[in-house]
Amino acid sequence: MFTNRQKTYLFFKRAIDIFGSTLGIVILSPLLLLLTIISKCTSKGPVLFRQKRLGMSQKPFTLYKFRSMRVDAKQVPPDDMTPEEQEAMVTKWGHFIRKTSLDEIPQLFNIFAGHMSFVGPRPSQDAKHEGALVKERNSYVPSAYCVRPGLSGYSQVYLHRNHDYKEKARFDSLYVQRFGFVMDIKIFLKSFLCIFGYDRGR
Repeated sequence: MFTNRQKTYLFFKRAIDIFGSTLGIVILSPLLLLLTIISKCTSKGPVLFRQKRLGMSQKPFTLYKFRSMRVDAKQVPPDDMTPEEQEAMVTKWGHFIRKTSLDEIPQLFNIFAGHMSFVGPRPSQDAKHEGALVKERNSYVPSAYCVRPGLSGYSQVYLHRNHDYKEKARFDSLYVQRFGFVMDIKIFLKSFLCIFGYDRGR
């Protein structure tokens, strides 16, 4: 399924993930503390948002984010709500941390634990919540579930914002077919441009 070069790279990729996530946690620990305090002061409820996601080989794991939604938000898929309903569920602080991707920082712990990588297909929910995406991903060989999911991915930086699940699954499969060190570096750097509204998709 993978070339010899990709198999070798997967070993170094995991080493990079361990080193990078450890360094990130240490360097960003003051920011993590600050974000925790602000989250507590601006909204009632838990600081972290926890959700079951599918990892490599569709093995479930708990993904961590800073909570950006109200504690009384509806527990329904975003596609089942209007943009206005989605907007009303996000706190004022939540809008900021989502726009700047600061809500994603706790996933450094997911990377350190081996649930995720810095770069890879974004982790989906299970078939109950995102059945169409899971089915579409599994229709490709190799599928997105052949590698660890990522903090950022090929479809996140190269697809337009309004892409559907079929486009996402296709791009995720393309990543698994072509991944390598140079490609991962490009995606990682491009992710920072996307955060500030530059160079996003088509």
